[in-house]
Amino acid sequence: MGLPSVDWLVRPIAPVDEADALALLGERYGVRGGLQALGSQQDRNYRVRTDTADHVLKVTNPAVDPSALRLQCTAIEQLAAALPELRLPKPRPGVDGDPLQWLTADGSKLACLLLDFVPGEPIMDSRYLAPAVVARLGSIAGRVAAGLSTLAAPAVDRPRLWDLRNALTVVETLAPHLRDQIGAQRVLRAARAAHALLEPYAEGLATQLIHGDLTDNNVVCETAPDGRPMPVGVIDFGDLGLGWTVAELAVTCTSVLHHHGAGPASVLPAVRAFHEERPLGDDELEVLWPLVVLRSAVLVVSGQYDVLLDPDNDYASDALEREWTMLEVATSVPAQVMTAQLRHALDRASTRERPAAGARLIPTLPEHVHALDLSVFADALHTGLWQSPNAEHDLVREELSATQGVHTRHGEFRMTRTRVDGKGPAETCALGVELYVTEPLEVRAPWAGTISRDTDRVVTLRQDDGPDLILDGLDTGTLTPGPVEPGQLLGTIADFDGLHVLGVQLSHLTGARPPRFAAPELADGWLRVCPDPTALLLPKTPEHQMSEEELLTRRNDAFATVQEHYYEEPPRIERGWRQYLVDTRARGYLDMLNNVTILGHGHPVLSDAVHRQWQRLNTNSRFHYASVVELSERLAQLLPAELDTVFLVNSGSEAVDLALRLAWATTGRQDVVAVEEAYHGWTYASDAVSTSVADNPGALESRPPWVHTVAAPNSYRGRHRGEEARNYGPEAAARIAALAAEGHAPAAFLCEPYYGNAGGMALPDGYLEQVYAATRAVGGLCIADEVQVGYGRLGTHFWGFEQQGVVPDVVTVAKAMGNGHPLGAVITRREIADAYRTQGYFFSSAGGSPVSSVVGLTVLDIMRDENLQANALEIGGYLKRRLVELGERHPLIGTVHGCGLYLGVEFVRDRMSLEPATEETAAICERLRELGVVMQPTSDRQCVLKIKPPLCLTRDSADVFVAALDDVLTYGW
Repeated sequence: MGLPSVDWLVRPIAPVDEADALALLGERYGVRGGLQALGSQQDRNYRVRTDTADHVLKVTNPAVDPSALRLQCTAIEQLAAALPELRLPKPRPGVDGDPLQWLTADGSKLACLLLDFVPGEPIMDSRYLAPAVVARLGSIAGRVAAGLSTLAAPAVDRPRLWDLRNALTVVETLAPHLRDQIGAQRVLRAARAAHALLEPYAEGLATQLIHGDLTDNNVVCETAPDGRPMPVGVIDFGDLGLGWTVAELAVTCTSVLHHHGAGPASVLPAVRAFHEERPLGDDELEVLWPLVVLRSAVLVVSGQYDVLLDPDNDYASDALEREWTMLEVATSVPAQVMTAQLRHALDRASTRERPAAGARLIPTLPEHVHALDLSVFADALHTGLWQSPNAEHDLVREELSATQGVHTRHGEFRMTRTRVDGKGPAETCALGVELYVTEPLEVRAPWAGTISRDTDRVVTLRQDDGPDLILDGLDTGTLTPGPVEPGQLLGTIADFDGLHVLGVQLSHLTGARPPRFAAPELADGWLRVCPDPTALLLPKTPEHQMSEEELLTRRNDAFATVQEHYYEEPPRIERGWRQYLVDTRARGYLDMLNNVTILGHGHPVLSDAVHRQWQRLNTNSRFHYASVVELSERLAQLLPAELDTVFLVNSGSEAVDLALRLAWATTGRQDVVAVEEAYHGWTYASDAVSTSVADNPGALESRPPWVHTVAAPNSYRGRHRGEEARNYGPEAAARIAALAAEGHAPAAFLCEPYYGNAGGMALPDGYLEQVYAATRAVGGLCIADEVQVGYGRLGTHFWGFEQQGVVPDVVTVAKAMGNGHPLGAVITRREIADAYRTQGYFFSSAGGSPVSSVVGLTVLDIMRDENLQANALEIGGYLKRRLVELGERHPLIGTVHGCGLYLGVEFVRDRMSLEPATEETAAICERLRELGVVMQPTSDRQCVLKIKPPLCLTRDSADVFVAALDDVLTYGW
């Protein structure tokens, strides 16, 4: 095979004798130590370990001009002064004061530098990069570009392989010599197309000295508290030289694309961060993505060529797969779309957002054409109808029965195209519209242009200056391709499955047909390239679509921010169905968190029952009606016979507050014993006995003197672990006895009978039996807080206290009882309830109202009819087994707590010390959201995944959750 003779492209470096390198170190730099070879495509790099410090010996390729090495030293010194917080490989002077020294190898005289070793680890493998990490890469690139902007360029600008001004030349020179010519032609086509988009702007782009290779492999990172690799330094200035400033960012962006889960939109945090440090001009935005394509093309051809020259170069060989990945991702979306997306990300207007004006496509279109709502707000898509493959056509047929025409909406994120259960984000954003009519109406050209037939019933009308018009569903009859005039008949709307439907789309893409739908992460770019064609069909009233960011700002302005929201960038959730949630971009999520909606979201039986009752009556429980009686009876029947009297309230906080007041009224005293690390509510009394520092950092210090605590009976990380956890019960019993002896006999002992706030773990066997006995021995009442754990969630038992084999005096319940409706209850014995008379009367406005009572009854009916407790047992058991298996492969998983669908995965940094992985857990939850799973941390250490999904969870959904968690723990967060 003939090889190209362009010397500046590549030249293999001669083998270097390590003895010669050691001699050079001692004689020229006064350094003695051991050598460790480091990878490089074209140089020889060694880590030098000495007793006092580590260095890097760089033996450069003979193609490198020595003046370039001196320039690298100057650049590093300038950046060190401008960016003192950035770790840099500062050059070490030789014994003669010159950092540049020489070594002869195989007859070649090779220039050498000895640099400070920069501590940290690169992120060259293909693990996932979080947006925060990508943003830091972009920020460093911007700061380096700004820091080098004042450094004088060399008098002679020699051509360099990695200078993107030479990218097309490099690709065209090397591609013909590669073994894989099919792949080489793909690279050539991509490079030439990108260069054509770049060329009109090339002469006007800003140039300066740039690092030229500021990639994931050339930054060093420290592990942040959340476990993410956070860049803190820059290494390898071997590609320093004159280049386009925007090329610095393009190189950084390209390196992001090979990482796990990365797509074109993954670079946006880097672009925003670079722009903050060194603002990007309009022309630079126009060329950024073409430069990303060119950079990836150069990587592919140069990497393959390096292996061709030096088959033993493992560094180059190992990079081949990720270099191809970068090119494939870079070319997976048209560059014009990414340019539009970049403009949107930086809030830059585009000159090509408005379609050309034209006449109406269908002059005889009926006056009343109804807009079909297929969004997450569509009332017609309730009860899961959006999951039907025929949902759109079924709705159209229903609408056409009452009107003459129906059209869909441009830019709408259609819930009918939402995917769930781990299938990834769907292409939900409509890039055109469909018109449905009852007869084959004529379609005429809105402007002059050239018509072409793409496929059967699909034609494109092109014009010289303006977007293409694509018509799908046109019966063109005898129309021949070629020029057409405004108003010329193009055909009639064809019949499709009994419907006359015409798809209409505009596109600024040249020579390519856009998709009909776009994924949410690139929708803004696609919508700029494919503007709204609705005005070609009928008058369109301008409407403002409020962004998620605008709504979040309004929330923060009007809604007390102490009422926090989930996630750093919360999706706007406006629809739920069973175990799924859907945001306004029609992204589906698996809800593994919502223990309130025990039946699942949007249950039709419950919504119908509420609707009927609201139409009939809603008052309060002082009136006499049947539903409040029936609900009270049903609740009492679910409990031991002695718990026969019910109070209905509107929340768990109110239930716990009332339970405490009952104890005070019954015993005539106020002291209460509560368990540490527990949460019980937000009213005065329920907050006073809440000891979780996660919910209130000052909980232990601020509780009133009548609240006394006993140790959290945590058998995993508490004072007593494993078999020793049996000591918690006697210790708590002794504490209660001691309080009584001190004159503070408790009115009540309050505890979740399954330890919820800590992550969903069983209490030690016999714990409640011992503590309840001690409490009753001093005249106190035993309160079981079942707000989280009750109502069948445990699978094995309907109530948590049943798992302990005890009967409490008072039971509190809420959350699941109303499936999201504000409903709770306190169930106790008649004499305890009657004791409250000494305090006056009790009343809860919403508690026990007709609507609330019907909600409570219907929830119980559905749980029975759909056998949800049994499902919690079966699916929960299956899910726990799979999570335990994950723990065998991922050391971050310390243990898996819980039973049924009340589980907790506890993350630890070390399984011996049990150091909580708090920051990692928060980051893992963020990554799970990106993968379509809603999850949040719990426990005082916030290191446990709170796994409390609706009880309708399926085995498939359990598998989706486990797969997502496995992905995160395998590839990073």
